Amino acid sequence: MKFSINKQDNYTIFSINEEKLDTTISPNVKSELITQNAEGVVNMILDLSQVKYIDSSGLSALLRGNMIYNDNGGIFILAAPSEHVVKLLKISLLDKVLNILPTIEEAIDAVFLHVIESDLEEGQDE
Repeated sequence: MKFSINKQDNYTIFSINEEKLDTTISPNVKSELITQNAEGVVNMILDLSQVKYIDSSGLSALLRGNMIYNDNGGIFILAAPSEHVVKLLKISLLDKVLNILPTIEEAIDAVFLHVIESDLEEGQDE
């Protein structure tokens, strides 16, 4: 699987540099998402700009990533998906479950908004 990881202070961008997110690479995607979380990444942006096709195992990997990061107080965002991928997510109703944004920049903004909201909630709990 071809991919790149770009770690920043408040988020990590995981770019899948493949045209298909299918049974051949989805186990590796899941594994990498779990590994990054175990290494302390709280907020994950999954760059789907190169992905043109996703099958059911790919959708499963996306749902797993969403669960991992949300359960740990972070945010999981799908960024820059192709038109075909967006249609597939809508057909499967996953657009109601997953955070999907059209650009990396908007995903980064959403992470910072999430961090601010989390900090405010923590301040209220004290």
